[in-house]
Amino acid sequence: MILDLPNTTTNDVNKKIVELREEGGAVTMGRVLTLVIAPDTEAALEESIEAANYASREHPCRVIVVGPADPDAAEPRLDAQIRVGADAGAGEVVVLRLSGPLAEHASNVVIPFLLPDTPVVAWWPDEAPAVPAEDPLGKLAIRRITDASNCVDSLAAIKSRLAGYTAGDTDLSWSRITYWRALLAAAIDLAPHEPIRSAVVSGRAAEPALDILAGWLATRIEGSVTRATGALFVELVRDSETINLSRPQDGTTATLQRTARPDALLPLARRATRDCLAEDMRRLDPDEIFHGALQGLAQVDYP
Repeated sequence: MILDLPNTTTNDVNKKIVELREEGGAVTMGRVLTLVIAPDTEAALEESIEAANYASREHPCRVIVVGPADPDAAEPRLDAQIRVGADAGAGEVVVLRLSGPLAEHASNVVIPFLLPDTPVVAWWPDEAPAVPAEDPLGKLAIRRITDASNCVDSLAAIKSRLAGYTAGDTDLSWSRITYWRALLAAAIDLAPHEPIRSAVVSGRAAEPALDILAGWLATRIEGSVTRATGALFVELVRDSETINLSRPQDGTTATLQRTARPDALLPLARRATRDCLAEDMRRLDPDEIFHGALQGLAQVDYP
């Protein structure tokens, strides 16, 4: 069910949330966190709600979506929307559209809706602040999620994450390569146990997940790492063998090739945003490996 509350107040919205929960028989509900989403566009708003609803089935939470409606309006105004039941996953979704001077005070509007004694996760599904931890919404959260994939200049966006990094930051491009990292680590751990002399990470130019993958490799091997543009593959070169993990750009099955060994076919589809979000909501502690991968980007060669 979706209920619109135009030109309302935070008190009225909170009262309506309680009424809807009581009418639905869900007086008590175990929710583990509050997820605050700050999209820039209406399209990003609906896509992020869909992903959050999916993730909430694993992590029951209250989802608060906040964004400007008409920032140039002369008078402050709050238009709210409450989604419950099938439209809200395992919790409720509160959409807050801010107009006029109120658009500059999103964090103050969000605070009354935060669940008590539960952690807050903030997510910017497209453009994000330069320093998420210093953003008013970011200051409310212990975990801050960005997504360089949806930025106009994705490479510049993922590289900029290091300068603004604070413990608790992460990016969905990092969780998009979780399975790639696992497969590559498993391949490296097999005999002959020789150091990797060089690596190439190739794929689309506007794919920051590959850039952060290259940064991760740069911190894990002794040789050079090159980020190329073209077919999708990762190649690792040792003295006695070459390891190549490749996949069609829009395919779901990867091929692992190793010198003098039979090829192996592995499931490796591109991860959906909802799966990446669910993964990042599983851990609320600082991700030191992600921080290291951001630092490793400086060591990657871009021909």
